[in-house]
Amino acid sequence: MRRTNVTGEATATGDEARTADGTGTAGETGGPGRTSGPPITPPSHPDGPDRPDRSGEPQRPGLLSHLNRANGPNRRYWRAGFQRGRIELGHLVHNPKEMSGHLINVVVALALGGFVSRTVPGTQVPMTHLTIAGFAAYLLFQVGLLNLPQILVTEREEGALLRLRATPGGIPAYLVAKSVLVVVVALGTLAVLLGSAALLVDGPLPHGPGGWLTLLWVTALGLLAVVPLGAAIGAVLPNPREALALIMLPSMALLITSGAVFPITSLPVVVQKVATVFPLKWMAQGLRSALLPDAARAAEPAGSWELPTVALVLTAWAVIGFLLAVPLLRRATRRESGSRLTERHRKAEQNGAGAA
Repeated sequence: MRRTNVTGEATATGDEARTADGTGTAGETGGPGRTSGPPITPPSHPDGPDRPDRSGEPQRPGLLSHLNRANGPNRRYWRAGFQRGRIELGHLVHNPKEMSGHLINVVVALALGGFVSRTVPGTQVPMTHLTIAGFAAYLLFQVGLLNLPQILVTEREEGALLRLRATPGGIPAYLVAKSVLVVVVALGTLAVLLGSAALLVDGPLPHGPGGWLTLLWVTALGLLAVVPLGAAIGAVLPNPREALALIMLPSMALLITSGAVFPITSLPVVVQKVATVFPLKWMAQGLRSALLPDAARAAEPAGSWELPTVALVLTAWAVIGFLLAVPLLRRATRRESGSRLTERHRKAEQNGAGAA
């Protein structure tokens, strides 16, 4: 039986659609584009003939492909962050103004160490050693809690965070770069201070492998305690001018009350208790334990270095800093817009014109 389609062509139906050998036409056996012939046998599973064939099921990606997809962007962010950090370090080294700011702190510490000539009360340890050890802690504290917020606020005002929003992975790479910058600057400043103090004012150095190990972990934990706090502070400060004023005065007060430049036991008990809340006191105490002899423990409030407490307090501050920094940085980034940036620039120009 034949019927005519809309184009006037005759098509076969029923028994006329079958070939002489009974295999059928393409429409019945192979689907579109298939010529008549024997049916195609699906290939056996590569894992063996007994394995059920699932060629028609959607293929699930393996664990390795999941890990590759998850780790690929992370590796790119870390790589981009390290490259950006290396570039920023190069700019810092070739910028005499910024380098002088870090070197001035070293000069001040050396001047204080050379000026003090007496010994720590109750011991035969030179006061110079205590001053250098305390100022070393303050330099780490300053890089993380003073310099980093100013950098973040300045670059936010210049539109850096706004540009990073439009860059895939820009924020993670930016944070990695700033971490690299802060860590290298802090370690470099610490090395310059201890080396120059040992040469010029007979400053202290760690005694034995234990002292070097204590210096390493106290420095690492101290940076972990103050760098996230610096990032959190930089996320909420209004502008670079107010940033310096808002964080400089509290940091100088902590320098005096934390026993960084003279024995903390010479301060009132109330001041000593307040100082124990902040990380600078424990950073200075940890570095004193690494740089000073055991005889200097007599000048500590507890009569010992309390290294477990040092580790516990600095770890707690590191956790608090990370819990604060991550949401505050995200909030600051989300709030950035072209209109806000334009308005800030307009106000800055008006203030500059008014000052002129």
